[in-house]
Amino acid sequence: MTSANDAASAFEILVHKPTRENDDYLLSKRHGEGVTVVDSSGDEEAEEPPKSLWQRFVKAVKPEAQSPYDEPPKNWREKTVRFLEVTQHQRASNRRAEGIVESFLFNDDLAPVEASRRVWDWKQYVFLWVSESFNVNTWQISATGLQLGLNWWQTWICIWVGYMAVASFVAINSRIGNFYHIAFPISSRISFGIYFSLWIVLNRVVMGCVWYSVQTYIGSQTVQLMLKAIFGNNLEERIPNTMDTQNITTFGFMCFMIFWAAQLPALWFPPHTLKYLFTVKSIITPFAAFGFLIWTLKKSHGKLALGSLNDVHPHGSELGWNFVISIMSALDNLSTLILNAPDYSRFAKTRYSSIYSQLVILPVMYAIISIIGIIVTSAAYTMYGINYWSPLDVLGRFLDHSTAGNRGGVFMIAFCFGIAQLGSNIASNSISAGTDMTALLPKFINIRRGGYICAAISLAICPWNLMASSSKFTTALSAYAVFLSSISGVVCADYYVVRKGLISLQHCYSNAPGTLYMYGSRFGTNWRAVAAYVLGIVPNFPGFLGSLDVKGVPSGAMHVYHLNYLVGFLVSFLLYSIFCYFSPVNGMPEGVGFFDFSRWFERWVEVDDFATRRKQFEIDGVDPDNNEYTDELSSASVDNFRNDGKV
Repeated sequence: MTSANDAASAFEILVHKPTRENDDYLLSKRHGEGVTVVDSSGDEEAEEPPKSLWQRFVKAVKPEAQSPYDEPPKNWREKTVRFLEVTQHQRASNRRAEGIVESFLFNDDLAPVEASRRVWDWKQYVFLWVSESFNVNTWQISATGLQLGLNWWQTWICIWVGYMAVASFVAINSRIGNFYHIAFPISSRISFGIYFSLWIVLNRVVMGCVWYSVQTYIGSQTVQLMLKAIFGNNLEERIPNTMDTQNITTFGFMCFMIFWAAQLPALWFPPHTLKYLFTVKSIITPFAAFGFLIWTLKKSHGKLALGSLNDVHPHGSELGWNFVISIMSALDNLSTLILNAPDYSRFAKTRYSSIYSQLVILPVMYAIISIIGIIVTSAAYTMYGINYWSPLDVLGRFLDHSTAGNRGGVFMIAFCFGIAQLGSNIASNSISAGTDMTALLPKFINIRRGGYICAAISLAICPWNLMASSSKFTTALSAYAVFLSSISGVVCADYYVVRKGLISLQHCYSNAPGTLYMYGSRFGTNWRAVAAYVLGIVPNFPGFLGSLDVKGVPSGAMHVYHLNYLVGFLVSFLLYSIFCYFSPVNGMPEGVGFFDFSRWFERWVEVDDFATRRKQFEIDGVDPDNNEYTDELSSASVDNFRNDGKV
């Protein structure tokens, strides 16, 4: 303590009764010392929760009553800012609107999820992956092996291996969100540092916007089929084409905009309510998928092309590398969902709600939908002699015979696939991108606004060029997996090897000098993580250039690139572990050997009063979450924090 007055002030804070008068007095007493505190008491203490659907809607859209802490705007500029800024319910200061830095550190959307919003049990995660797997994109990825000359059973083995690997990575990345109830932007702060995590989050935002655009384009193809089923198969020719590209017509662009607009209402709903969307989609889409399978088999009279569907028949090392490419396509396909698994696992109701359920259901569901896609593609090959990589192409061929039954069947299946695409796009991309955007500029962006920004950006991506062929699409997937895999490797090494599950939540939301995740620098950057991340990209980079048709890339580099996700993950994982062994970071468990994994410090935390505890932490520097774990924390980091003037 620097003075008797500081000691008295801290004592009053710890023992005062939680009344509004005491809070105002203590806040004003500390205000002169530049300490920013959290006012979590709010102004809704006497407000009854909405009972009806209409009351919920009114509460969502009406402006909130002015808080006693609010100051009236002084001019038009302040009025504009007041209109645009996001109102925080867990107030982080004694003023109406926090600054950009303070809102970045702590805001409603990135705060640990309290018990009332942790409503996902194991069934919701099952519904999530049933919903996620039954979409057109899964069929297309499943067809990768068939496009490479593998037969049906070779392709299906690759799918099982690939998605079992995906399930393992998803379960590994889910634990930190499951136990500590934090989103991916916060978990990335722990390993990369408070401020460098912005770059990591930006990577995920970009990929989320790209994927949102791609899935919207796939969804638009279902709209094309529905309109053709109603108005005739020649509708595309009847609408004049004014587009200056070979990859999309005016009719196709119109359908793209229709599906894009149809998704906008769904972006309004908060993430924890999406369990109902998953449930509905999980009921509808499997019926459509199996109905499509039965219909295709009936049309082909049960005849399947069980061999290779290409003129090229690979053998030897070429066959082996085609196996690898097919397996890696599963990891490349879900590399974004692997990385931001905490965005969903933070809503877990129990300790293991998101762990074992995802580990089991994910490979099973993707294997089921993939074998349906393989059989449909094989049956269509016997009918049309073309190796279709998209089920929508096969469905479109059914309209060649424009009978009432064909038109009705195509419309219903296309409608169900459209719902599948909408659900997958909202769950996998808009919410992920929106959550990550709240870490970039939370003063003006929340999850809902981030979802709409993602939708707006998707218009400029021109996904029809990415989806022009199977090879172009898989090349784009592989390219970005190079960057995401090395990020995931660092995050996993930090959590499982370096910290052994020991996380200090209060430090995740503070930029005070000496806090654990500022890493002893005002730049808030962990150089070990940055170095491991960059070096993890290096082995894949020559092959990445080769995939872009750059001449002179050796075949060995291309083979490394074919293993892109595994190479990037393992290199970054090992390098970060080595760096931390020779240069330990603060926050590692005290008295535990680096290679001693007999003690595990992960624990389930309750965070319902997290904002109040953050207030205490910001004032006196004592982390209430870790009072009973002081022997397990780095004593050096605690001393540094206190010596920097917080206490």
